[in-house]
Amino acid sequence: MKSIIVTLAGVLLGMAATASRADDLAAGKAVFDKFNCASCHGADAKTPTDPQYPILAGQHEDYLAHALKAYRRGQSGAPSTANIRKNPIMGAFAAQLSDADIVNVAAWLSSLPSDLGTRK
Repeated sequence: MKSIIVTLAGVLLGMAATASRADDLAAGKAVFDKFNCASCHGADAKTPTDPQYPILAGQHEDYLAHALKAYRRGQSGAPSTANIRKNPIMGAFAAQLSDADIVNVAAWLSSLPSDLGTRK
């Protein structure tokens, strides 16, 4: 009986985590749309309007979050020892993002299909 209860609890926690993740992904798409990221990175986040702009779809979630935080630090005038990225456009956008926005948009972008990665 105990094992059934433990199993049921695990299933319920897994379902809650999945639902939470879905909400985070929806929130991430909302951030992408709100800040009109598609104007440079493409509506699908993998067909940028200029070859110099990076493909974001399918990129590693932790890398995207780190990059956005580095742009935000660069915009805030943090010292160069603070691992900053200086770009007036991305810095202005990143300065408006909360930590939750960054986590959510990074999760959503990394969940998108893409040709990024190693093919075997």
